[in-house]
Amino acid sequence: MAKKREISVRRESPRSEKKVGAAVIIGTSLEWFDFYLYASMAALVFGKVFFPSANSSASTLAAFSTFAVGFLARPFGGILFGILGDRIGRKAVLSISLLIMGIASGLIGLVPSYAAIGVAAPALLIILRILQGFGASAELGSAITVAYEHADEKTRGRYGAYPVMGAQIGLLAASLAVAAVTSLDDEALYTWGWRVPFIASFAIVIVGYWIRRAMPESEEFEKVATEARQRKGFQVLRDLVRGNWRGLVVVAAVYGGYSALSYTFKTFSLSYLTEFQGVAKNVGALGVTFASIAAIIACPLIGRLSDRVDTRKVMIGAAIGVALMAFPAFWLFDTGRSPLIWGVMVVTTGVLAPMIMVAASPYMARQFPTEVRASGIGTGREVSGAAAGGLAPILALTMVTMSPSHSTWGVSLLIIGCAVLVAVGGLFDQSRRVTRDATAPSEVPEALEPQRR
Repeated sequence: MAKKREISVRRESPRSEKKVGAAVIIGTSLEWFDFYLYASMAALVFGKVFFPSANSSASTLAAFSTFAVGFLARPFGGILFGILGDRIGRKAVLSISLLIMGIASGLIGLVPSYAAIGVAAPALLIILRILQGFGASAELGSAITVAYEHADEKTRGRYGAYPVMGAQIGLLAASLAVAAVTSLDDEALYTWGWRVPFIASFAIVIVGYWIRRAMPESEEFEKVATEARQRKGFQVLRDLVRGNWRGLVVVAAVYGGYSALSYTFKTFSLSYLTEFQGVAKNVGALGVTFASIAAIIACPLIGRLSDRVDTRKVMIGAAIGVALMAFPAFWLFDTGRSPLIWGVMVVTTGVLAPMIMVAASPYMARQFPTEVRASGIGTGREVSGAAAGGLAPILALTMVTMSPSHSTWGVSLLIIGCAVLVAVGGLFDQSRRVTRDATAPSEVPEALEPQRR
């Protein structure tokens, strides 16, 4: 008679929780430090350094295009590293992603300018940006998986806050770095100032790799590790697509909507404020700094709220809040007043966006069984993130540039559409189906039971 598959999850000891929390936070901090740093420099610096042109808007669009190129690599990395996470373990993949991401980011700071080596400069930038995106593709999905599997039913919201806290710490560090270097005079900024934060990634990699080596593998994965290592990559992908396509759609909707609205506020708004409103470069960067501080404070509180309230309600409520802010945000941006700009950034990217992601972390993880959880989150997140997060800032900038009056109505409608997408994803929870399949008489795919062939 076939046995039921039952996976019990232990409650982590305080010491183990600290190791998991530190390992998750350090990696996601590096990912978002490097990615936000690149996005900010693409908006403020790279156009002049790597794509010089008489038309500043054209230069900025070219720089934003390299930002989008990093997203093109992420679906491939998300699928590959997701499969590896479900075959060799979450811990190994987290270490690999950290190394690729950090080394590529550090090397970006060493690329000569267009004035020094001509077209080779943007070519090198694009190559390193692709590697950066490839490494980053494994990070957040794997971190969400690790946090979910080390928690129990009563602490998954709290653990789910760790990846988002790491992202906000990275954003804070990057925004402080951007604020510092943009406070330099133009000559210093464009020659050496922008390079310093990228080169600092080398040091973060060393510390992060040491911390991650001490992190324990999740017990939930260890229970299926023997069977998992016997599977081939195509078998993992086949099991994911055939048996869990609904979960993929849910993750794609939630993360795609979140990614697009998040990057629109965090990257497009910087360019909009400087290019179209004449606001000083460091005003937007300081706004992101204040928002990151608010988010670091808010994330643990949101995590505990998610342990008491259905994560779907938290996520959908935050999405509604973002939709309500879509038009007022740009009305306040258009005043050019720093306190109002900072207030908008705190509300949108410091409270509402983190609220979506903290609640979404355990919500996305529970859409899949252990055997395909890393590949499910990685594939769903990266495919949707590449399409939405990479193109949203370019689409927003294009709409404003082509508008005779530089209207932001289209951008506001774009943000509302993204918020609706998050809410729709929250209405189609597949966790009951996953739980039912896991406790039903064994219908494990043949790939997991080769002895039955």
